[in-house]
Amino acid sequence: MKAITQAGYGGPDQLTLSEHPEPKVGPGEVLIEVRAAGVNPVDWKLGAGYLDPLMEVRFPLVPGWDVAGVVAALGPDVPEFAVGDEVYGYIRKDSAHLGAYAERVSASVRMLARKPASLSWAQAAGLPLAGLTSLQSIDRVKAGAGDTVLVHGASGGVGSVGVQLAVARGARVIGTASERNHEFLRSLGAEPVTYGDGLADRVRELAPDGVDVVLDFVGGGAVHDSAGVHRSPGRLVSVVDGDAIELGGQQLWARPDAARLTELARLADEGKLTVHVEHELPLAEARRAWELSQEGRTRGKIVLTV
Repeated sequence: MKAITQAGYGGPDQLTLSEHPEPKVGPGEVLIEVRAAGVNPVDWKLGAGYLDPLMEVRFPLVPGWDVAGVVAALGPDVPEFAVGDEVYGYIRKDSAHLGAYAERVSASVRMLARKPASLSWAQAAGLPLAGLTSLQSIDRVKAGAGDTVLVHGASGGVGSVGVQLAVARGARVIGTASERNHEFLRSLGAEPVTYGDGLADRVRELAPDGVDVVLDFVGGGAVHDSAGVHRSPGRLVSVVDGDAIELGGQQLWARPDAARLTELARLADEGKLTVHVEHELPLAEARRAWELSQEGRTRGKIVLTV
């Protein structure tokens, strides 16, 4: 099968499209014919070696933890799915070796759910990690009706999903983004503010009494920028900045979760959640996808199609 592989740690120039052995399908796993693979910043961070202290990595590495595709074969003891089922998932394993940037990938049923019927393959592939990160963050701080929620990085892949999930739970959402993305945030139900110097003052103009919840999906000191407007430091969660803990909040690393993927699919099919895909590229252009991700200016998601 064809797959994007990486021979060793490095940048986008290390990625090559090549032939790779077929993945094995173990107990409790399925083989997926990949239709699309989501691209996340963690993909190139893993590839650059930034996660080496945390994860075992085997080369040649096939990157990618977000997948949408069709079940092609079943391993032993898989009553959850049948061949031909359309699925999607966040397929991060305990070690990194065979990921989603390929024609086929195996994955545990613990990491998969049925694909939302209302989303395209590209949209479905862009949802798992972003959706689980934002949903688990919201659950962690119990954000919901009556809360004013400040979302940092609100126009990005995780943030744009997080905005919609918070709105769906009845929260008022204020989202930070560059001015070019303000109308996009309004379309998702958020009140936009420009990030950077003076952020706290701009948030106070919208919420004079401050905010109840802060969700940091961008880093870069955002948790400190908003400290002066946060009424409940314990209801702060960041997915990128360990300083959140020092401020009384929490840091989160998204976990595979089939039940929550099913919840995300339900919300999408009920019209309460969508995925904005700004760049949809063929698998062979994985290098370009990483370069775009590293620029940090993508609205929504980058996806590779197979």
